[in-house]
Amino acid sequence: MDEKEFTIDLSDMKRDLIDAFKQCTERGLMQSAKWFAELSFTLKKVKPSACEDQNISGMQDEKYCSIGVTTKEIEDFDNFCMAKTYFDLREYDRAAFFTEKCTSPKVSFLHLYAKYMAGEKRKYDEMTDMMSPVHFKNFKNSSLKALRLELEARHNNNKLDGFGLYLYGVVLKKLELLKEAEPILLDSVHRHPLNWGTWKELSSLITDREKLNSIQLPNHWMRQFFYAHTCLELQLNEDALKLYTQLCDAGLSENTYIISQMAVAHDNLRAVDEAVEILAKLEKVDPYRLENMDTYSNLLYVKEMKAELSRLAHRVCEVDKYRVETCCVIGNYYSLRSEHEKAIVYFQRALKLNPNYLSAWTLMGHEYTEMKNTSAAIEAYRQAIEVNRRDFRAWYGLGQTYEILKMYFYCIYYFRQAQQLRPNDSRMLVALGESYEKLDKVVEAKKCYWRAYSVGDLEGIALVRLAKLYARFNEDDKAASFYSKFVEQMEVLGTADTEEQCQAYRFLARYHLKQQNFEFATSYAHKCCEYNETKEEGKAILKEIPNKRHSAGTPNVEERQNIEDLGSLTRPPLSSTSHGNGNTPRQHLSMMNLTFTP
Repeated sequence: MDEKEFTIDLSDMKRDLIDAFKQCTERGLMQSAKWFAELSFTLKKVKPSACEDQNISGMQDEKYCSIGVTTKEIEDFDNFCMAKTYFDLREYDRAAFFTEKCTSPKVSFLHLYAKYMAGEKRKYDEMTDMMSPVHFKNFKNSSLKALRLELEARHNNNKLDGFGLYLYGVVLKKLELLKEAEPILLDSVHRHPLNWGTWKELSSLITDREKLNSIQLPNHWMRQFFYAHTCLELQLNEDALKLYTQLCDAGLSENTYIISQMAVAHDNLRAVDEAVEILAKLEKVDPYRLENMDTYSNLLYVKEMKAELSRLAHRVCEVDKYRVETCCVIGNYYSLRSEHEKAIVYFQRALKLNPNYLSAWTLMGHEYTEMKNTSAAIEAYRQAIEVNRRDFRAWYGLGQTYEILKMYFYCIYYFRQAQQLRPNDSRMLVALGESYEKLDKVVEAKKCYWRAYSVGDLEGIALVRLAKLYARFNEDDKAASFYSKFVEQMEVLGTADTEEQCQAYRFLARYHLKQQNFEFATSYAHKCCEYNETKEEGKAILKEIPNKRHSAGTPNVEERQNIEDLGSLTRPPLSSTSHGNGNTPRQHLSMMNLTFTP
């Protein structure tokens, strides 16, 4: 990625957006057209710069000049108008039939795209009555192979423009010919950079930062959006936030797409409060927008905000109850109420509307995990990976599911896949370390726990696991060191599990008593007395300290008084001493942070 100062000429950008909207609309690329329209709306006060070439001056027939049709398109104009209406009404086969003999690039693209969409429509129609995680992979677009041959022939004869190359790349990707698709899509963005769909398809082929930095892209303002989107997909969230901030500073701070992407980045960074705040503001700015409301519901689920999630579910249902985002929001609402069967019904409904809807597959896997239906959970997670292999939540969910089945070799494989996608997420490393530990691979387990601590283990789980592992092999000095760090961290954050804290205080009290560090032993013994689970043991240690001190030297008078006062010691209220996490498997998975996420 370029580190140069980023600037945009907003007048030129406005001109490009108007042109891109027109061209994408004419070709039926409505998602890209909407993306450009929303971006153009952000610049509603900006006057577009003059177009360099309107492609109209050479017209032979004056009646076509006012509608912006090029000379080559005049012969196909009536066919195009009729076919475009068929396409918009989802009569794709009719649209393809009436454009079969057209030769202009725009109408030829509509012909090929209509054939592709006809195959996709047939595939989804066949899937409607057989929707389940098991059957999803068996359905294919039967038109792809023939369409590939036709596109390949046109490409060899240099008859594909930027849009045609985009469709060719999509077809190759659908056929899982990824190496062949990449240069085609790259050629497409060079020939016609104003097609957001091409950039997104190319982004899905970028596997790591090194490849992102090495790819040769056109010098166009769209490149900044591509870099930001790809960084977010690769979990390079800090980089993505920096790029989106630059776009905001360039004059696009009101664009809803950029705002929602920044919320997703905060979600991925586990800054839940910031993400919720951004999406709440977005909801007020555009109250009928449903994009990213599934992510919003995931965050409300994690924070257990039942009232807000209920309100959101009612609102999105009023807007459009047959959208995938609506089904996801309602599914999350039922999940938070522990009505897992109803939640699954709504996630399945979302998948009937869109079988490639990643969030629904992953969330359904979480629900099956909650219900201990491991076979169904595994199938759902596998389908999520089929849709997007970058979904670390699905890999992690598979690892957890096989952990329930005590198949730890499988756990290691899936947790390792999740960890590679989130190399700096301590939870992936802790899960991997636990699997190694259960297979008695102690060295590997220690490395994982230490790495988890090094990257910022806010929960303190890695420190406890390391301490227990060293204590298990009688390496008490190292165990005490990690328990001390754990106690120090948890007393600051106040988020430790009560049982873990009790175990830490008990071990440290015994360890320092053994080392004749009586002041530390006394301090930790008093901590033990604050908990019902270790109160009696804490009293016993305090009684034992004077005897140990006497054998080592002169007893401390204050310790005798402490022993006499033990009977008056009571444990403080639970709320002031511990904050047990109590997370269900679904909540633990949800706190990863999401496109989403529960």
